[in-house]
Amino acid sequence: MTRTPTGADRLAIVVKGYPRLSETFIAQEILGIQQAGIPYRIVSLRHPTDTKRHPIHHRITGLVDYLPEYLYQEPLRVLLAWWKVRRLPGYRRARLAWWQDWRRDKTANRGRRFGQAMVMAAELPSDITRIYAHFLHTPASVARYAAMMRGLPWCCSAHAKDIYTSPDWDMREKLADMDWLVTCTRANVDHLKTLADNPQKINLLYHGLDFSRFPETLPMRADHDGTDLANPVGIVSVGRLVGKKGYDDLLRALAQIPKDIHWRFVHIGGGDDDKYCKLATGLGISERCDWRGPRDQKEVITACQKADLFVLASRIEQDGDRDGLPNVLMEAQLCGLPVVSTAISAIPELIRDQVNGLLVPQRDPAALATALATMIADPVLRKRMGLAGNDIVRRDFSFHSGMKELAHRFGITDKIPNPVAE
Repeated sequence: MTRTPTGADRLAIVVKGYPRLSETFIAQEILGIQQAGIPYRIVSLRHPTDTKRHPIHHRITGLVDYLPEYLYQEPLRVLLAWWKVRRLPGYRRARLAWWQDWRRDKTANRGRRFGQAMVMAAELPSDITRIYAHFLHTPASVARYAAMMRGLPWCCSAHAKDIYTSPDWDMREKLADMDWLVTCTRANVDHLKTLADNPQKINLLYHGLDFSRFPETLPMRADHDGTDLANPVGIVSVGRLVGKKGYDDLLRALAQIPKDIHWRFVHIGGGDDDKYCKLATGLGISERCDWRGPRDQKEVITACQKADLFVLASRIEQDGDRDGLPNVLMEAQLCGLPVVSTAISAIPELIRDQVNGLLVPQRDPAALATALATMIADPVLRKRMGLAGNDIVRRDFSFHSGMKELAHRFGITDKIPNPVAE
């Protein structure tokens, strides 16, 4: 049995859904918390929908509590929770906070958040000493109301969509109530500090990677330059097929690459691939595209090891939704791949133009096509940038370094063991 370090918090970790293939960084952090000996349980607002799991999920042994995803599905559970929590000293404060929020956001989702918070507060074991939410929107709302009811401190890890699609008033009030917040990019830190009652609450904490999950030796890649039809340059991209990933921009860019330059594109990730298959067909490039759907992390690493180039055409959507610093960019770099991406959000914090990749403006297929053609035609450039990226990630983006800081915030002063690969 793992020893509980003296003074360590006993955590309730609130997440949108668990497990999720698209949130490897959360699973990696939970495993790090487990390895540090910090007692925890997971509180999930949704049941899993992915049919596959990453290997890391099988190593996470903490209990998972699933709250009612929709209150009408478990009315008796919600009613019993209300009957219990209405007697708690913090219930009136939580109800008032929710009422003030609901007056500005009269949505079913806002009502559901309070119902889920009541169930969480009613069912949470008495030995929990801190609530920790991943994402500043819905999970943080549930965490905030439940923390008020139970009289517990709470904190948060913020990412991207949750920051840039939430109203400022909502974030200001959450930041005022919580102890501290960590977020994964400098851009996020700068933005949130303008909203915080105390800017010192906002702290940078890159997700980083557990290097033990990746081969130590980089693969020997062929020096092909796109001139041989039988030996095309392999381009890989990993990401959900959603607007902010810019896959329609990417397909239009691929279609603009000169016809005598030979490449093959592999996509890994969930979503409506039929839409993008039809677009690829209309652009006349469907025979060069391979849509593989969702895959676990081992399969992602294998695909990166076999590829020559990684691309991600991230963009900012009209509602503000965007990527922060996608883990897949770090994973690609750790596999020695050069990257072509867009200069938005925190991507330039990792990808340095002309050093370990090429950056282009968002929503610019022509510029993206030029960058891809440059990379495809120059194997020496790809190798140089791939090696540079590998060095940058190993130097600046270690998960273990970030885990030490997080564990310290949860009351751990002991030495944190290095993660062990499965």
